[in-house]
Amino acid sequence: MKTEYRTVLKEAAAELVEKRSRFIATVKPVRTEEEALEALENIKKEYWDARHNVYAYVIEENNIQRYSDDGEPAGTAGLPVLEIIKKEGLSNLIVVVTRYFGGILLGTGGLVRAYSQSAKMGIEAAVPAKMVLCRDVKIFCDYSLLGKVQSEILGRNLKILDTEYGENVTVNCFVPEVETEKFCEDMTDKTNGKIKIELGETGYNLV
Repeated sequence: MKTEYRTVLKEAAAELVEKRSRFIATVKPVRTEEEALEALENIKKEYWDARHNVYAYVIEENNIQRYSDDGEPAGTAGLPVLEIIKKEGLSNLIVVVTRYFGGILLGTGGLVRAYSQSAKMGIEAAVPAKMVLCRDVKIFCDYSLLGKVQSEILGRNLKILDTEYGENVTVNCFVPEVETEKFCEDMTDKTNGKIKIELGETGYNLV
């Protein structure tokens, strides 16, 4: 499992008009090929009257890469969209560029430029970001150590998920997997071993 990857944070769309043709790029984060295909079908239904719904997607698991020109000349649409995704170093997303033909032919070079630019605009609108493989870490401590524990966590630019107050305090945070062992050692050392640490599951999170 990779320690990090880049994807987009949200679904977004952007539009480009080139010689009266409308290019609408819809970008959506997905985790599986099934999710990508479902998103594609929904977008096709939304833009059912468009001449082309060109797409490309990259899935992190098994390094899946697919694209389609959807009736445009071979190599002028789907592949340029895929190349933009790869150039941006992104995965776990689908980019669909819908074209409403404006009556003026763009030529091979014009199509490549229009689809590439549309894809880039859509990706920027969807906010590219880095996802890091993190470990869910729970720290159990006395109230007297809460300030020190919180300060150490925040000082490392880590995210505190929640704090539970009972007989003792439980602080829940995400720690990058590659830093987890040293984090636990440092926290134990700085509190003179007066805390208890419980490691939970791993998952990708925005850090």
